[in-house]
Amino acid sequence: MEHQALARTGFDRRGFLSWGGGLTLAGAATAFLPSRAWALAAEKYPTIKAQFDSYVASGKLPGVLAAIGKGSIATDVISVGTIAQGDKTAVDIDTLWRVYSMTKPITGIAAMMLVGDGKMKLDQPIADFLPEFSKMSVLTDPDNSLESVPAKNQITVRHLLTHTAGLGYNIITKGPLLKVYNQQGINPAIMSRFPLPGFETPAPTPDLKTFAERVAALPLIAEPGTKWSYSIALDLLGRVIEVASGMDFEAFLKTRLFEPLKMTSSYFQVPAAETKRFVTNYAPINGVLIPIDPAPTSIYLDKPAFAFGGAGLVCSARDYDRFLHMLQNGGELDGVRVMASETAALAMSDLLPAGIKTEGTFIAGAGNGAGGRVGKGAFEGTFGWGGAAGTVAFVDTRRKVRAVCMAQYVPSNVYPFHEEFAKWVLADLGIQA
Repeated sequence: MEHQALARTGFDRRGFLSWGGGLTLAGAATAFLPSRAWALAAEKYPTIKAQFDSYVASGKLPGVLAAIGKGSIATDVISVGTIAQGDKTAVDIDTLWRVYSMTKPITGIAAMMLVGDGKMKLDQPIADFLPEFSKMSVLTDPDNSLESVPAKNQITVRHLLTHTAGLGYNIITKGPLLKVYNQQGINPAIMSRFPLPGFETPAPTPDLKTFAERVAALPLIAEPGTKWSYSIALDLLGRVIEVASGMDFEAFLKTRLFEPLKMTSSYFQVPAAETKRFVTNYAPINGVLIPIDPAPTSIYLDKPAFAFGGAGLVCSARDYDRFLHMLQNGGELDGVRVMASETAALAMSDLLPAGIKTEGTFIAGAGNGAGGRVGKGAFEGTFGWGGAAGTVAFVDTRRKVRAVCMAQYVPSNVYPFHEEFAKWVLADLGIQA
């Protein structure tokens, strides 16, 4: 029954990717009594509060939360609803959410830490770390054939950070290469224990080393450094990071980022004991919320093939706010410096190779930094990204503002929160775009 309902929606792969520079939400409808602190925060953010109330009261979402920080003052939290339909547990700053592609900026910043350490360079070929990438080929007709010619350029660290390496993604790629990706388990993401319409069920994803080796043996969709195309680049970057650092990728994140920043609720595998604060993920269909990954039996309770650097994290709004707060401060938080201010600034700048055109892409009119979108013009100084289940976060280093919006619904284009949340934040803060 659930499968049939999903199929009727036109549940498509591209809906998992929309990002308009704002933030997002998710859920169904059960109100709860706010604390005094919540009520005070809500008074400061009438636009956000009204939107959240509307979506939860109408039954479109069970719960949604925003965490907004300004400078060094305490983070404001605006939360409405519960972790699941029929559950009385209110969402709060320590609720756990699947952030999917919001993992990408974390992986990108991890790579930049190694750039700052002098262990790798932005324009260094990744073949220096992974020799199997020394002789790549490029498809001549990506949509219809696997015929290829030798690549002229080497894939670099910069290319991986900015989705310009010529790699594919099974939510984007079409034709014969998509079939091979699925056959070889080049699918670094998990969403549900049952098949989702619009997605082939791929072979099991291998370990990170094997994953990288399989990717290296396949042709690229474009010459490295010539085209922006959303991809598995940040997952592959996890392998580069572990070779360059001499540490397991997940261990590197814990040692260099999570532990120093006290991000104690960031997981690639959710501990069974934490399901009590884990939200359920839904697909809103014709006014009904279909649970595609119920928290008590979530696929995130299983150990993944590896720590997916492009889409694997589950974390709390508190943790993601601390990550952004560190970036807002130029690499330091609570007296602990995790990266040099110059490195942080470089990471949040436009790192796109010269000549890359972004018209018609998810970053049209913007730049691409270390795994995230970089604002231009009126939005200069902003850095962030969104997730497939309606989450979005950004930091504005000029105005010393940061914002996180957590929700759990797929696909992300069912509701317009990716496009709208940043506007609500600016309106409530009285900032002119």
